[in-house]
Amino acid sequence: MPGAGTLLERVVRRVSGAAEPAALAAAQVGRYTTDGMEFVSPSSGKLSFDRMYRALVAYVKEEPYRPYHLIIGTDSLLGDETTFVTAIIIHRVGQGGRYFYRKFRTRKIESLRQRILYEVSLSLETASLISAEMAKNGVSELPIEIHLDVGDHGDTKQIIREVVGMVTGSGYAAVTKPDAYGASKVADKHSK
Repeated sequence: MPGAGTLLERVVRRVSGAAEPAALAAAQVGRYTTDGMEFVSPSSGKLSFDRMYRALVAYVKEEPYRPYHLIIGTDSLLGDETTFVTAIIIHRVGQGGRYFYRKFRTRKIESLRQRILYEVSLSLETASLISAEMAKNGVSELPIEIHLDVGDHGDTKQIIREVVGMVTGSGYAAVTKPDAYGASKVADKHSK
């Protein structure tokens, strides 16, 4: 099927001109998979998606009466290849938090617009996977924020409305710089 694939694959095809918008609109929904997804926890080491998710839920259940923010952000670093890091942060308000990150490299993507769209797609894909697990496990009341590595100043200001629209249109809260520490601090730290 011409529009099939993960959200990430469809966005890459779209920004590179490899697929028509009509084919993208006809793409299958719900094809996200956690197969092969490996996260790193600074305190627990390498974790599968399932183990990462269980650690996240266990952290919330330690003190379930406290307020939490579940934050997902992605950053990239351009070198000979492009390195992408997606961070998942569970912030226990006023009490610190825990985070996990996933890092991978792909071909060199020189276009800033294409890299930002790829970052947003990675964050949305991760948020969708976590949302699906939360719905299955009864913790769906935990809202998800997507932290975007874009702001009103600098080169990314031209696409801020577009990427905020992608996130809010997907049902998540969008946070931009300077408040987007999930992308601009946590994910950025591990993209080097």
